[in-house]
Amino acid sequence: MNEHEIETKTRILGMGEQIRLFFLTIASPFSAIRFVDVLDIVLVSTLLFYIFLFIRERRAEKLAAGVIALLVGLFVSDFLEMKALHFIISSIVQVGFLALFIIFQPELRSILEKVGGNSIKGFGRLADTKSQMESIEKTVDAISVAAGDLSASHTGALIVIEQSTKLGDEIKTGVPIDALVNSFLIRNIFYDKAPLHDGAMIIRGDRIVACGCFLPLSTDPDIMQELGTRHRAALGMSENCDAVVVVVSEENGVISIAKEGHLLRNFDKYSLKDYLLTHLMNNASTNQPLTKRKIFKRK
Repeated sequence: MNEHEIETKTRILGMGEQIRLFFLTIASPFSAIRFVDVLDIVLVSTLLFYIFLFIRERRAEKLAAGVIALLVGLFVSDFLEMKALHFIISSIVQVGFLALFIIFQPELRSILEKVGGNSIKGFGRLADTKSQMESIEKTVDAISVAAGDLSASHTGALIVIEQSTKLGDEIKTGVPIDALVNSFLIRNIFYDKAPLHDGAMIIRGDRIVACGCFLPLSTDPDIMQELGTRHRAALGMSENCDAVVVVVSEENGVISIAKEGHLLRNFDKYSLKDYLLTHLMNNASTNQPLTKRKIFKRK
């Protein structure tokens, strides 16, 4: 091997060593990353994503901008040692965060209830759901038939179907009724001369538990002007919990459904039945109440 070949081989080996060192330098920061660090990043990213969705859905962009401006002012005043301004801003921030919890109390409660409900779903479904599905079919059939008749006569109605979020506070505002759901009773309750026709009916499972109930009104400024109090109450209820709310307009007989802050319109009794069956049965199959589960089962 001559001197030129030796020099070439040495140069190639040197380049290979440089490339190896280059990749080691790039990879060295990642070699210390643990699984916990990755999980931490994922959880923080998820939290920030849901905070962004919360702000966007509540149309609180200006409020968020104001909070950010206060935090920036707090940092700058502390950095520049502007003691008077720092004291004022820090006092506002301390009171402001408490005020935010008060302002968004319904939304925060709804979020925590949904988180709790989702965690319960993880325990799995152990109960036989055949009888429950049959009960849902009968209940949905009664609601859809009654809604169709009320729509034809332009009789207003507001029916709340409770899901995983319990509606004890709303039930207390009305008159307790413990009756099996049937179309005749629904029509009689919402008859325009009946004493309870102006309030909401709340259904839990296959029973009417209360009527004449007061619901929270939606504060969404973008609601269509032609929507009345019933529709605003339906939207307000659906914004604060996972209930399905059926509305029949007194003015034009249109049947609507409020779900998760959104209003779906122009149902007839057949499409209403299809929607309710699909939604309620899917929800029942994944969200069995604890009282219905058989933890210990005899053979």
